[in-house]
Amino acid sequence: MQLMKVDPRALKDNPDNTRQSKSTPQADALLLATIKAVGVIQPPVIFPEAGGNGYVIEAGHRRTRMAIAAGLEEIDVIVVEAANDNGAMRSMVENIAREPLNPVDQWRGIERLVALGWTEEAIAVALALPVRQIRKLRLLANVLPSMLDQMAKGDMPNEQQLRTIAAASSEEQKEVWKAHKPKKGDTAAWWQIANGLSKTRMYARDASFGDDLRLAYGIEWAEDLFGPADQDNRYTTNVEAFLGAQQEWMASNLPKKGAIVEVNNWGQPDLPKKAERVYGKPAKGDCTAMYLDRDGKVQSVHYRMPEARKTDGRSGPAGGATTEADDDTDAVGKTRPEVTQKGQDMIGDFRTDALHEALARAPIEDDMLMALLVIAFAGTNIRVDSGANDTVFGPKRFQRHVARLYSADGRLSFDMDSVRVAARSVLIDVLSCRRGMSNSGVVSRIAGDAIGADGFLPNMGTEDFLLCLSRQALEAAAKSVNLVPRARVRETRAALVDHFATDAAFVLPAALFAPDPKDIADLMKHADDLVGDDGDGAEGESIGVDGFDPTATGDDDHLADPVSDAASDEEETAYGIAAE
Repeated sequence: MQLMKVDPRALKDNPDNTRQSKSTPQADALLLATIKAVGVIQPPVIFPEAGGNGYVIEAGHRRTRMAIAAGLEEIDVIVVEAANDNGAMRSMVENIAREPLNPVDQWRGIERLVALGWTEEAIAVALALPVRQIRKLRLLANVLPSMLDQMAKGDMPNEQQLRTIAAASSEEQKEVWKAHKPKKGDTAAWWQIANGLSKTRMYARDASFGDDLRLAYGIEWAEDLFGPADQDNRYTTNVEAFLGAQQEWMASNLPKKGAIVEVNNWGQPDLPKKAERVYGKPAKGDCTAMYLDRDGKVQSVHYRMPEARKTDGRSGPAGGATTEADDDTDAVGKTRPEVTQKGQDMIGDFRTDALHEALARAPIEDDMLMALLVIAFAGTNIRVDSGANDTVFGPKRFQRHVARLYSADGRLSFDMDSVRVAARSVLIDVLSCRRGMSNSGVVSRIAGDAIGADGFLPNMGTEDFLLCLSRQALEAAAKSVNLVPRARVRETRAALVDHFATDAAFVLPAALFAPDPKDIADLMKHADDLVGDDGDGAEGESIGVDGFDPTATGDDDHLADPVSDAASDEEETAYGIAAE
């Protein structure tokens, strides 16, 4: 056996080499970087070629190849006598008997190199490792020596437990290790040790405040070397100071109509009483609630409060009705009005009967018919439980839509564009799919399906909405986008959130506007029992196009009496109006 220098290009591969599988590109890159940094540490073993003047490699084929790739002209080699089996057994033993360096020895070895003057950057280049990995290993080398001895025996904690232990101070480690030190021959209860050393962390990436508040609250950031390399892993265990800085930032940046709220036991914002959370686009009058979630991150949601119903405070005869005659006074006293209250009631009946007759029989153009529908919603007898801003709309809300149909001189004058704008505005105020008193029922679903409102639905692939879905629904959503459902529901949900954050939006099929066929069937039942618009409650009446009765024979006897006494009494009782 002798040591000599040779040109690595002159060496020949051994056909009986035990390791025939190709090494990975990553492993070759690591070895190449090491050779470039410190050279070939362990010389390859060679033997003379039988029947020739060359040398055959017995051990060190990869080292030789990487030395050639590194551009080395000479390397040290160990020359041994050729074996009868061409070195096959020695190659087998050399590959099998080699034991990887113990992780604890690796951590201590890095500390030894640092003590000898090696910088972290130089060690990283020599070992072809990221500098961040070297710093992580240095942190692990500061684990309590007695814990390291236990780990050196092969009793290793998992990565999460190791992260928690390494981040604790030596004094804390000593105290916890004393309480949970295993007996001789037993394994350590690393989960108990990690729990005893764990501390709540607040990360800088979740902080809304800047350096001014950080310094004011005395917050110092520490680096989590075990976290993902592509994100900010600075953190603090000073939870009280972190939350205080977040609270002050919220108070300074509170929007108009905003409020700071607490969270409930489920981590959800505790909104004011009777407030309804808004999951879609907030309206102008909606409020904003800011709160801190369980990670200390500032979150905000929108909500709306029900408007208080206004009372006009008027009083007068007949349950609050007033007349011009009430104000027509002089020094002597009240004068008799031109028409009495009973006369006004009779005029109202005459007008209503004539109006209903005209609506049923008179020819009406389509643009006028659409305009009249808009005008009808501005009547004082209309009350709509609207979903536009979750309040009750009376005539004043719809009168502004009617105003679009009048000219400057106060005459009803409009074009189709004005009618379309007014009709759209009225439909927005009336139709609602919200749950509660403002729900319009199946008609809102029919309307949305008819005009393609499905295309305007927002992305439902968010954490807030997916939390509302069952396992079956989440798995169905995952399969629809070729995602494999995970073993745990929260993992499937997280995968969906990540997918829909960058890919196409997600809309739950059950959230589409297409109405339920059963609801349509119930609606169709009323086709045979149409009730006329004259308010008499008569059944079996059919009104054709433009209000003409297709069954008319030329006389008016087929029309029901517009206001029968029985129907009138029944209607008045239903609406709480006292009949005279």
